[in-house]
Amino acid sequence: MTNKQKKTLLRIIIAFVLFLLCVVLDHVLSFPGKWDALVKGVIFMVPYLMAGYDVVIKSVKNISKGHVFDENFLMTVATIGAYGTGEFSEAVAVMLFYQVGEWFQKYAVNRSRNSITDLMNIMPEYANLLRDGKLVQTDPYEVAVGDVIVVQPGEKIPLDGKVIEGEAFVDTAALTGESVPRKIAAGDEALSGCINQNGVLKIEVTREFDHSTVAKILELVENASTRKAKYEQFITRFAKYYTPVVCFLAVAVAVIPPLLMGAWGMWFHRALIFLVVSCPCALVISIPLSFFSGIGGASKAGILVKGSNFLELLGKAETIAFDKTGTLTKGVFRVVELAPAGITKEELLELAAYGEYYSNHPIAASVRQAYQKDVNAELLHDYKELSGMGISVVFHGRELLIGNQRLFAEKQIAVNSEPSDAGAGTILYIALEGVYQGRITIADEIKDGAVQAIKDIRACGMNQVVMLTGDKKDVAEQVAARLGIDTVMAELMPADKVAKVEELLAQKNPEKTVVFVGDGINDAPVLVRADIGIAMGAMGQDAAIEAADIVLVDDDPEKIATAYAIARKTVAIVKQNIVFALGVKILIMLLGAFGLAGMWAAVFADVGVAFLAILNATRALK
Repeated sequence: MTNKQKKTLLRIIIAFVLFLLCVVLDHVLSFPGKWDALVKGVIFMVPYLMAGYDVVIKSVKNISKGHVFDENFLMTVATIGAYGTGEFSEAVAVMLFYQVGEWFQKYAVNRSRNSITDLMNIMPEYANLLRDGKLVQTDPYEVAVGDVIVVQPGEKIPLDGKVIEGEAFVDTAALTGESVPRKIAAGDEALSGCINQNGVLKIEVTREFDHSTVAKILELVENASTRKAKYEQFITRFAKYYTPVVCFLAVAVAVIPPLLMGAWGMWFHRALIFLVVSCPCALVISIPLSFFSGIGGASKAGILVKGSNFLELLGKAETIAFDKTGTLTKGVFRVVELAPAGITKEELLELAAYGEYYSNHPIAASVRQAYQKDVNAELLHDYKELSGMGISVVFHGRELLIGNQRLFAEKQIAVNSEPSDAGAGTILYIALEGVYQGRITIADEIKDGAVQAIKDIRACGMNQVVMLTGDKKDVAEQVAARLGIDTVMAELMPADKVAKVEELLAQKNPEKTVVFVGDGINDAPVLVRADIGIAMGAMGQDAAIEAADIVLVDDDPEKIATAYAIARKTVAIVKQNIVFALGVKILIMLLGAFGLAGMWAAVFADVGVAFLAILNATRALK
């Protein structure tokens, strides 16, 4: 609770005590004639001003600026009107309970904002820079790529980097929502914002602070409130017209019936009840707070939503399309089968490692990693890359060929083309001096949890799950079969992916949305074109993260179902608040107009409804 909230609460308590004292005096004291109303009016003025002087002042200031119709104006007119009709205790009670409601509303809003702030409390205060063998505590902004930092136990990792020495368990809860610490050691990636729980880590910085994981997260969350959902836009427009309309209706209630039936005082009092009920703060506060809480709840789970409009759209999704490599698979190739022909597996792998020595392709890297021995480059000569087919190099004075079936068909070398026992993957055929030596199958690994992610997504109500990939058709179909994806579109260029997403958009129900999930630079155009773009945040390319509407911090595809559930829950809460607030207000306004509801019911319809709607909105944090 802030100091301002404490002072306001103290003022409300003092005003309430004075109000009770005035009620007692009202029953005890009696003055002759007109003096009775005058003296009691002055007595009740003390708790009235103590409770609501700021509301009256705000109302006057807003009127002077041309902003007439707001809750301050409604409360001021209603309470002064009650005062003018001699209902002193009612006027003070309405103002007092309005202030109590406002205090609870602000308290609930601040609690929810503080909860989100706590979740995002990952900004590192300093970095321990290793300079000339000494540790220098410096601002993370001043650390450059290539610098070495040291993270002690209990400290936050200030910048993204690669661990070069030490091992430790790190708490990733602030980034990913995972409560189980993750072990990192030399060679592993270290993400900023994680907390080192034990051990000392030496980390070589790979990204400047402005481009680090923690900086991106904070920027995304800070900017999320600028993109409003349709429900928020509706409430903003609704309040703009709603308040003037109910004010004119209140005037109509005060004037038209008494012109026909008389009883001006009674109808004027009913009009005041109408004004108290009509205050729109329950909607104006609770709807944005619902979305804000939903975004905060998603952040807690390691899901960054760039705006409440995207949360709303995700809740309407029925079709989801995935990129394959790096999204559903790890994007890390490994040798899964060695099929030699007349030589040993070790000899086949050696030929492949020497042949791929000069290549920078990930497949070549996977071959060298599987070989795990040093390559003597002096044995290699006349290295040539044969575009679209493979590699030619002279090894030990003999021509070594590594490539696909097209290369071997052109060289008229027979190969073993039977299906691989390891399933679909990239196959490297190898020949030495025109003699077939065997083949190596290399495949990308499916991500842990990807199979469960697809099951969860279908269980959430996604009717269509599609894979869009640039990979070969047989590889894509095998991965899709293992994941349970029935629609596969393979061998696509980036422009082809956009075209396929546009086809999905054309086929969908107008009330529903299409989601695309990707991670690479080539996915950026598709992420922008889809109704909702979801990017992998840990290993994803900056272009993809920038283009996406939602970012999964830890690249876990299982979080998509979580994000969908949060979106659906948030929108449901928003609808509940709209129906509840408007329903109660309309009911009490009608009852008040016909004399069946008094000022106390009006106070509940305003303050009580607003407070209950705000409490309901904070459920989206869970």
